[in-house]
Amino acid sequence: MTRLLLASHSPTRRRMLEAAGITFEAVSAPLDEDSAKAGLLRSGFDARDMAEMLAELKAKSVTASPAALVLGADQTLERENGVILGKPGSRAGAREQLLSLRGADHKLHSAAVLVCNGERLWGCVESVTLSVRNFSEHFLDDYLEREGEAVLGSAGAYRVEALGAQLFDRIEGSHFAILGLPLIPLLEELRRQAIVTS
Repeated sequence: MTRLLLASHSPTRRRMLEAAGITFEAVSAPLDEDSAKAGLLRSGFDARDMAEMLAELKAKSVTASPAALVLGADQTLERENGVILGKPGSRAGAREQLLSLRGADHKLHSAAVLVCNGERLWGCVESVTLSVRNFSEHFLDDYLEREGEAVLGSAGAYRVEALGAQLFDRIEGSHFAILGLPLIPLLEELRRQAIVTS
């Protein structure tokens, strides 16, 4: 049976695959993400295409046996004005990001790419629109205190599966994509590749 390697140690992506009954092995992707993102920005990639290309670069950076399928995944956050937000480096950075999103819509683009023997076999990007409510600064300070270091692990400084759900008025799109993986299209492809029973 073909091995599936997840080129990520993201606990959320691992939990999603495990919950869906997928047998896989998580491996590190030896990709300098900051350099890769900077290069893609200089090349004019928009947020959606950047998510897909980063997922592909992660998958291709993994050394694997010829029979293995490598799954790369990435996610970008795009504000209404096209600005791409990364993970905040500090609590102050998280506060600044959340204030910049307050009262407005933004998009999350979640990408997955499958690579075999260094060649791309399949890719998918799902985009979700999230509307952030006009929360008070009192709420924001309480939210940051309660979430602690967890806010530093995601672009936008929120986890919608946790207290971050309180930040939103409306969400349009796949819950799985919000968590960082276009899971339903991925499962369809894994069935096609006979990784999952059809």
